Amino acid sequence: MKKFILGLIIGLLLPAVGGFLFFKMGMMPMAASGATPLPMEEKIANMSLHAATAKSADKTSPVPADEANLTQGAHVYVENCAFCHGLPGQKASNAAKGMFPLPPQLLSKDEMVTDDPIGVTYWKAANGIRLTGMPGFTEMLSDTQLWQVSQMLKNADKLPAATTAVLTKPAEAPAPAPASTPSPKRPKK
Repeated sequence: MKKFILGLIIGLLLPAVGGFLFFKMGMMPMAASGATPLPMEEKIANMSLHAATAKSADKTSPVPADEANLTQGAHVYVENCAFCHGLPGQKASNAAKGMFPLPPQLLSKDEMVTDDPIGVTYWKAANGIRLTGMPGFTEMLSDTQLWQVSQMLKNADKLPAATTAVLTKPAEAPAPAPASTPSPKRPKK
């Protein structure tokens, strides 16, 4: 019986020590560029995210999906989300391409979240998603703004023209950098 208990302890301890050393010795890939997920990484992350957001799936929006709210949601999206999640008809930004995992391009036909319950989209915008670069916006946006952007994303495949115009207007070109002027020379002491 002693051999069985000893074998059980070693059998449980060995993988724990091996896992600790895997992380401690820097063998866990941490670079975002050129990264590929570890075996089961996506499955575990998605399973955990689904469990965390499941309670919010039945939540309904206090903000109606009318043109005014959808258009306000588009403004919120352009100012806070488009940098990573893109705009219609555009490729992922260079910043987004450098992230791991690559943020979904929420206004592309392939990655829209129109099928997701609005409460789940709201939860993700409000709380963020750990270890993905997705921040939580509860400290930066009002509850109304969070619901407006969630409504806009929920209805992204059937937006009114005014809302679509906000999302597709050409970005303003950045102001040219001022020409550098040489600083005056200081007299030598």
